[in-house]
Amino acid sequence: MDGVNTAGVRAVARIRARADGRGGTSLPVLRGDGPLALRRTRGSGTEAHVVLVGAMSGPLGGDRLTVRADVGAGARLRVGSAAATLALPGQHPGDARYDVRLTVACGGELLWLPEQLISVRGSSLHAATHADLAPGARLVLREEHVLGRFGERPGLLTTRLTVRIGGRPVLDQQLTCGPGAPGGWDGPAVLGGHRAVGQLVVVRPGFEGEPVTSAELGEGVAVLPLPGPAALVTAVAPDALRLRRLLDGASEALLARAPD
Repeated sequence: MDGVNTAGVRAVARIRARADGRGGTSLPVLRGDGPLALRRTRGSGTEAHVVLVGAMSGPLGGDRLTVRADVGAGARLRVGSAAATLALPGQHPGDARYDVRLTVACGGELLWLPEQLISVRGSSLHAATHADLAPGARLVLREEHVLGRFGERPGLLTTRLTVRIGGRPVLDQQLTCGPGAPGGWDGPAVLGGHRAVGQLVVVRPGFEGEPVTSAELGEGVAVLPLPGPAALVTAVAPDALRLRRLLDGASEALLARAPD
């Protein structure tokens, strides 16, 4: 983190997961600073578990936070967070930025499953997630965004999700919500008045032989095939609890089709 801070916090967290040669996963790099603290927890089988712990409030206005995770061939990594992330107004001018950059090698697997990001009134956050996968990599990536705390209007939130497989873009989408967003963001064509929105990306080599087809999985949730062995689930809901249930149900259904 920068020694003198006149424009918000600068912080980077890094995770590197590698096969340990004994059927498990080692973490040769596990390092975070500022508000980005990382903790290894008890894993299961060949999978290593890491929890991102918010050591400070934020992201606040002017902050620049980055999380990087790199999964090597044969390694399996699950990353979660200890609590929801709150985008808050801050003393420094300008938007806050929260960037997540993920890479997964052939034969590696990453489960990226953080808790919700809550856009608090008066905040302004640009959150971007970039996932670069080699052919043969596996990914489960969940993002959940809640517009405002209970009974509160949201801040301005812009999210972008980009996924590449073998260097080829298979998904690149952006959504802006809240005060100052383009008109219609809360209308029937986008959120339909809901205050929780989420998406789930599942990449499995098994989808090559049996591609996912477009379908509605229930009220407010749908699955779409992506180019390559991948699928996208999008969901809207009145609250975070309902959103989680929709995405968990979709994840179980997709993974049952291609458990590899």
